[in-house]
Amino acid sequence: MNKRGGHPYGTMAERIAATKAAAASPAPDPAPAPASAAPSPEPGRGPDRLRHCWVRDQHGRLPALLLEWRRTASGWQGRVVHPVPDPAGVGGWILVEEWLPAGTLDQA
Repeated sequence: MNKRGGHPYGTMAERIAATKAAAASPAPDPAPAPASAAPSPEPGRGPDRLRHCWVRDQHGRLPALLLEWRRTASGWQGRVVHPVPDPAGVGGWILVEEWLPAGTLDQA
């Protein structure tokens, strides 16, 4: 137990020793390359499939979260959650979820 109320972080000396040990150990395999906003042919859902992207629309380039892809007769579409100005006109923003053409999405 340390002076900070028993936090599980340990003493300063223990944390320094752990940091030195971690720095001395071999580096793990590099992280996989970030997925692009390009359509992926394999279906998938769930948190491991979420990707950050940008939506280009009449409000400019806005941040979004890409949930999944689907192929339609008109091409690929991404299901995204992104902000839009509040239609109530109070000056705020709301989040919408919608399917957008792949051409309106950019890799983050």
